[in-house]
Amino acid sequence: MTIPLVDLKAQYDTIRPAIDAAIRRVIDNSAYIMGQEVAAFEQAFAAYCGVKHAVGVSSGTAAIFLTLLGYDIGPGDEVITTPFTFFATGEAISQVGARPVFVDIDPVTYNLDPNRIEAAITPRTRAIMPVHLFGQPAAMDAINAIAERHGLLVIEDAAQAHGSRYKGRRAGSLGSAACFSFYPSKNLGCYGDGGAVVTDDDRLAARVRSLRDHGRTNKYEHAELGYGHRLDGIQAAILAAKLPHLDDWNAARRRLADRYTALLADTPLVTPRHLPETEPVYHCYVVRAPQRDALLGALQKAGIGVGVHYPIPLHLQPAYRFLELEPGSFPVAEQAAREVLTLPLYAEMTEAQQDQVVAAIKTALRELNLL
Repeated sequence: MTIPLVDLKAQYDTIRPAIDAAIRRVIDNSAYIMGQEVAAFEQAFAAYCGVKHAVGVSSGTAAIFLTLLGYDIGPGDEVITTPFTFFATGEAISQVGARPVFVDIDPVTYNLDPNRIEAAITPRTRAIMPVHLFGQPAAMDAINAIAERHGLLVIEDAAQAHGSRYKGRRAGSLGSAACFSFYPSKNLGCYGDGGAVVTDDDRLAARVRSLRDHGRTNKYEHAELGYGHRLDGIQAAILAAKLPHLDDWNAARRRLADRYTALLADTPLVTPRHLPETEPVYHCYVVRAPQRDALLGALQKAGIGVGVHYPIPLHLQPAYRFLELEPGSFPVAEQAAREVLTLPLYAEMTEAQQDQVVAAIKTALRELNLL
């Protein structure tokens, strides 16, 4: 039996009536762009995150882009972030005309290492953008303390962290603002593209609401040049139908993650560890593996849907050659990129499926003389 990395159909089957009803409601009301469905989801998601505002936008990338614009970050400015993340984190910084300044990661959590941040701050630094990678919040107390000392914004890239907690507080409520993606494979995903900016900052929320809708202040008046980054009504309705299930799904992911860790304890794989003050949501279950590429190929041949998040750090991407950062610039991130392997994990995964994944891993490790 083939085991997929993520099984979106399995999730749909568990909540089919609610999803179908949500889609029918939008069609019946012709509320395709913005409208009541978007407003209702924004209110529910803001309450879930523990903040005043959630502004639905067209993608997680748009959420970062519009947040930066909302804070007037642009040419001549710098934003500190991690090189070990999806490309959109750095891309959005560059799209507003600012410069991403990369800082190496913690080898255990894969998140931005706060001990390295202050050395990267210059007079041009405007913000720190930690990424809650794989669903584990970054070390936010230390990051916020640095930001406060230097008068910087903290913008959470929470695209993989829906529902995770840091010292009891949800991701999204831990900085000046936060950016979420609702890409279909996320812990809270829609059936297309979508995202949100969440914040307690009234001014930022108002600015992002305007910027996402062509700089509009009323139907035919535009205060500034904006963008077409609105959230679709159907996507908002789907997200609203899914949101009440998110905590249960995250709990199932944690249970399966703990089971993986126990089952793989007798292997050379380095299994995930999290900070004691965090409650991760395991958007991805990521191990470090000797001979990663050989193991990856063996598992794919065995029908196991493994993946790699992420094989090329941002500073080594062709698009960032202009930064002139050579291999070795961020050795911890580069080593992680060579070693990480993502195992199948989704809330509906059965223990029998998980046992099959583990058996295939152990077989492959023995064939590679690693077990």
